Parts: sequence; C-alpha cells; structure tokens
Amino acid sequence: MGDSPQKTGNFPLAAPFYFFKERTMKTLLSISLLTIFALTAIADTDISGKWSGSFNITGPNGETKEDTAFLVLKQTGGAITGTVGPNEDEQYPIGKGTIEGDKITLEADANGHTVKLDLVLAADHIKGEANMAGDNGESMKAKLDVTRVK
Repeated sequence: MGDSPQKTGNFPLAAPFYFFKERTMKTLLSISLLTIFALTAIADTDISGKWSGSFNITGPNGETKEDTAFLVLKQTGGAITGTVGPNEDEQYPIGKGTIEGDKITLEADANGHTVKLDLVLAADHIKGEANMAGDNGESMKAKLDVTRVK
C-alpha cells in the first residue's frame, strides 16, 4: 500500500483531521487579529487636553456640596501628568497618574492633602470617585464627571 493514506470511500482517513486543523488555525488567526485591533484602539485613546465638569463632594457627616472640576492632562503612553483643581486658575500638580485601558488613576497634592482619583474613560466622559483624608483623619468623597473642553 506504500505511502498513500488509507481511504474510506473517496476521502482519506486523515481528511477530517486536516480540515479541523485548518479551521482551528483560521479561528486562532481571527481571534489574534481582533485582539490586536482592540488593543490598538485602546492604545490610540489619548486623554491629553483640558477637561471640565462637576465635582460633587460628600463630607464625613453625609452633607453634600456641588462644586466644579477642571483637569489639564498630558498622556505619554500609560503615564498621566498635569494638574487638577476646581477651576482653571486653581490647579494642583498630579504626582502620580496612570491609564490602563479605560481605567485612570491619579494622585494630587491639594494644600497638603493627597487626593486619590479612581476614574473611568467612558466615551467622551471621564467619571469616577475622588477620596481625600481631612485634617482630623475624617475622609471626604466626591463624584467627578468631566468632558473634554472644546
């Protein structure tokens, strides 16, 4: 019988395995390409620029205060630098900032208090929470929602 594969009817026995292997390779290639496109889209997101919106604070006693937020951000790869504050004139430097996918974390020193922001980029908004410890150890929280200044 030599080197020819065994046959059943008109198809060699190895044919189903060949088709399965080819189909698996095409599926893996398709998944790989989709992953590369998704990662490229995330990497192309640049949050550099000016952002403004609301900053709604909840104090330790549950009292709320509506305020404003203004961010000036510069993205270099996964690192974020810039400033944050209530308006364009009152800004505090970002000491530590990162972006991974749609998740943004920032830390800024505001008058001797560290403000930590855990944010998410959602379409044309950056939303999330800010936490800050007060002078007497009490913490304050705030909800931030900003859009890019046009």
